[in-house]
Amino acid sequence: MRPKSVTVIAIVNSFGALLTVVFWGMVLVRIFAPESPPPGLDRASLSTTFGFMVSDLAWATALLAVSAIGLVMLRAWGWLAAQMVNILWLYSMTVIWCRDLYSSSISPGAVIFMPFVPFSAWAVIALWKQRQVFGIRDRRGE
Repeated sequence: MRPKSVTVIAIVNSFGALLTVVFWGMVLVRIFAPESPPPGLDRASLSTTFGFMVSDLAWATALLAVSAIGLVMLRAWGWLAAQMVNILWLYSMTVIWCRDLYSSSISPGAVIFMPFVPFSAWAVIALWKQRQVFGIRDRRGE
């Protein structure tokens, strides 16, 4: 039987994948439309945003989807993907917060995705405690 914490993480990761795709779709329409970008966005800002978009769509959404499926199926690769996603959330949001604090502005992405940070910190620990369910053994006991 799948632990409730694992089910919750799978649901949140599914939602995170969907939210990421919707968010970047809206950004794409807003700032990469044929019209000129919004005021205050220079070429460097646009290229940074583009880099985040490509990496999020290529890596984050794939890992979120794979983790959700693997967690539901109680597969070790799902557990690994979920742990990778958790670290990715912590890393990405640290970059975003540093950028926003330095530029004295809070981006919409920082607000929208901030709840994933405490959730990810909790999920790392919750998944570690449930690792045996995924067939991951503690080698110290061998």
